[in-house]
Amino acid sequence: MDSNQIKKSLKVLVPLKQPVFIWGAPGVGKSQVVSQVAEELELELTDIRAVLLDPVDLRGLPSIKGDVAHWNPPSFLPSEGEGILFLDELNAAPPLVQAACYQLVLDRKVGEYTLPDGWTVIAAGNRESDRAVTHRMPSALANRFVHLDFSVDVNTWLEWAEAAGVPEEVLAFIRFRPNLLHNFDPKKNEKAFPSPRSWEFAARMLASTPDPDVELSLLKGTVGPGAAAEFAGFSRVFRQLPDLDVVINNPGTAVIPEEPATLYALCEVLAKRAGDKTADSIITYASRLPSEFGVLLVRDAVKTHKSVVDSPAFSRWATANSDVLL
Repeated sequence: MDSNQIKKSLKVLVPLKQPVFIWGAPGVGKSQVVSQVAEELELELTDIRAVLLDPVDLRGLPSIKGDVAHWNPPSFLPSEGEGILFLDELNAAPPLVQAACYQLVLDRKVGEYTLPDGWTVIAAGNRESDRAVTHRMPSALANRFVHLDFSVDVNTWLEWAEAAGVPEEVLAFIRFRPNLLHNFDPKKNEKAFPSPRSWEFAARMLASTPDPDVELSLLKGTVGPGAAAEFAGFSRVFRQLPDLDVVINNPGTAVIPEEPATLYALCEVLAKRAGDKTADSIITYASRLPSEFGVLLVRDAVKTHKSVVDSPAFSRWATANSDVLL
């Protein structure tokens, strides 16, 4: 399931107070999706890293009242309101900590503590096949969850990245090399590797305009040496694109790059210029491109400015490319 499908599923299960476990490789955005769902449902989010807990932490500390010992629950457990109790990295926690979660997940209580009615338990963790730090989840605990498998979808990530303001050269590169959005091999002992999370880190780093002398080293330390080298080569092309004003002012005669990497990059930045005044020029230029790039440019231009479809040039282009659009 991609991130959008995970979010839709959670929006069904959370109101039912059904415990959920989200499985996925490192860096795919499991925690981020839970946070987004909590925000969209206007629920409080309590994020607990299960791997940092001791078995007794959930029960709290005892105190004496009269001749009877009572357990005082920890402050990090919710006491009122509505929200999501998120047990992240649950299967990375030692077995005794997982056992302490049994009652909380199934009976919504631990010792003398009771989870408020408005709260739902969601957990997440890496898969055993990813060779991350995990402990096999006891079947008794696993059977208490609805299990969702999180997979990476390039188009879904690109939609999110565009809305989040990720730099155009990163978007263009992922379109050009979609397999490098998430390229994790558990058999390799790599400290850095491409993932949605590491590309987000790289995007923030690039937005800060690092010194060229250290930019490649920073990228290697973020997305790994292989992806960093490819991205660096792509960026050199991206940063030497034709003048966009020339393309827009002379769409019928402007130079069309031959290299696919350059075309991906040019389509990305040109689509961002889409508007009422530029629509005809952009679509005229798109009609001269190889069909797959023409469709890419027009599609992204419409995403940027929906009224592009109302321009006379769009009607002509759609008619001429009807075989590709069907």
